[in-house]
Amino acid sequence: MNSRSFVGIALVVLGILALAYQGFTYHAPRKAVEVGPIRVTKDEKHTVRLPPVLGALALVGGIAVLVLGRTEK
Repeated sequence: MNSRSFVGIALVVLGILALAYQGFTYHAPRKAVEVGPIRVTKDEKHTVRLPPVLGALALVGGIAVLVLGRTEK
C-alpha cells in the first residue's frame, strides 16, 4: 500500500465520520474560585461543529485520490 492509498483511505474514513457525527464535544477545566490554598474548578463543555460540506469534500477527495492512484499504475 503506497502513501496515496493511505491518504485516500484516511480521507474517506474522516469524511464518513464527519458526516455521521457532524462535530465533537470536549470538556475543559476552568478555575471558578481560588481562596488561599483552596481551589474550585468547573468543567466547561465545548462543542465544535463540523459542517456537512466539509465531510462531503473529504469523502469525495478521498475517493478521487483512490481512483486517480489506480489509473496511474
